[in-house]
Amino acid sequence: MKKVISLLLVAVMMIAVVGCGSSSSDTKETEAVKTEAVKTEAAKETEAPAKTEAEAEAPEADGDQTYALITKSAGNPYMERMASGFEEVVNDAGYTSIIKHPAEITAEAQISLINELVAQNINGIAIAANDVDALQTALTAAMDAGIKVVSLDSSVNADSRNTHIQQAGVQQVAQSLIDAVEDLTGGSGDWAILSATSTATNQNAWIDAMKEIIEDDQYADLNLVETAYGDDEFQKSVDQTQALINNYPDLKLICAPTTVGLAAAAKVVTDEGLQGKVIITGLGLPSEMAEYMGEGDVATPYMFLWNPIDVGRVAAYSLIEMVNGDLTGAVGESFTAADGNTYEVTDDGADGTEIVVGPPFEFNAENIDDWKDVY
Repeated sequence: MKKVISLLLVAVMMIAVVGCGSSSSDTKETEAVKTEAVKTEAAKETEAPAKTEAEAEAPEADGDQTYALITKSAGNPYMERMASGFEEVVNDAGYTSIIKHPAEITAEAQISLINELVAQNINGIAIAANDVDALQTALTAAMDAGIKVVSLDSSVNADSRNTHIQQAGVQQVAQSLIDAVEDLTGGSGDWAILSATSTATNQNAWIDAMKEIIEDDQYADLNLVETAYGDDEFQKSVDQTQALINNYPDLKLICAPTTVGLAAAAKVVTDEGLQGKVIITGLGLPSEMAEYMGEGDVATPYMFLWNPIDVGRVAAYSLIEMVNGDLTGAVGESFTAADGNTYEVTDDGADGTEIVVGPPFEFNAENIDDWKDVY
């Protein structure tokens, strides 16, 4: 009996020992959990606060940057040259370039591309607009997301961009044309202007500036006999050219600040064998004017337009300056680009700002073959 009682006492003691062991283990585990929770809370307090939605969406200005150009249409040689200039500058700066060509020449097609680029959280967008106002909602959304926006070639309204890249300024176009008139006439004689419509904003601005320039005594021997209007219709421009030649027997030169008028006037002079007698100059497309240019007596010794490659380059320079915080697009700002040229932000006269690329590009006998298949 004593033996049985002893065995029972041993069993009870073993159970007590096991119970004490379990209680100690549970306590340690509980304390460990509490300690870990404290550590976690402390860690949370020392972490940086979470970014706001706007901060999370804003593209970083340092490190990798991505810039996109949206052209007017696919398969457009002029636009492709402009894109090549944009791509060159972005890539040379060590950044990533994206070129987007809309499938259709519509604002809707461009809006789709803008939205796609915004979703990619890129840094800058340059766009040659298919509509001045229709892109506003998409482009303002891009700017609200921290993306810098410039238009080029054809502008969007001032609320839809940081600034516009203008091919050439009014004074630069006017001075280039008057310099050509003076050069090709020898500085004296009768000359005429063949414009587009009488209400064409660009042409009227250029013509008004030209008239102001020739008031200087330097041009006293140049006699502007008439400003004719071909309404940017080829046949009407042909008719107006023939009328100018017939009405002014001593006419030495016709200046056409319109691509349609220039091609029409050059055709008349060539068809009538008047090369060397009546000279044609102005603003023209190389593809349309190559047959009227070259060595010897030709209708058009040289003409002007703008180099689309340079337009693309300046758009890229401007966007990079903006993303890096060195430019906002405000009047009076300027920057010196990698090409060594200094570009200034000026008032565009329409509640916005613009950056003028430079004087018009001269096309002549030496370079026309290089450009005639481009645009």
